[in-house]
Amino acid sequence: MSSDQINQSLKLFIVLSRSYKAINEQVNKFIAANGLNPTEFAVLELLYHKGEQPLQQIGGKILLASGSITYVVDKLEQKGLLKRVACPNDRRVTYAQISEEGKRFIESIFPEHEQRINEIMSVLSNEEKNTAIELLKKLGLSVGKY
Repeated sequence: MSSDQINQSLKLFIVLSRSYKAINEQVNKFIAANGLNPTEFAVLELLYHKGEQPLQQIGGKILLASGSITYVVDKLEQKGLLKRVACPNDRRVTYAQISEEGKRFIESIFPEHEQRINEIMSVLSNEEKNTAIELLKKLGLSVGKY
């Protein structure tokens, strides 16, 4: 492997990391302005779009350590945005379910969240977005974590 290849790989890693950090900071400011942290928002968004989820599976779906899920679910439950529901068939399983208040909340902020992300990404054409998606998927799949 040449030093040029290594330098390009390092440069790509740095550019990718900085881009992700900058984009995330913008998105997280909006989430914080609406009274949630990014993890709380991710859980609420998951439940809104995918329906109730077993607590044990939420972490894997939003890239969060499972130990933190209980804490996040507790906070969202205290805010009245979700509720825990026992599985009728298996007492070991508890579901997180978005509440009516949680639905109203996410419906009130999600359109603006979506629009802000679209504005951030609008520096790329649709073709460039598709190329970026393909390349980043390829990269993620190559390390087996996509």
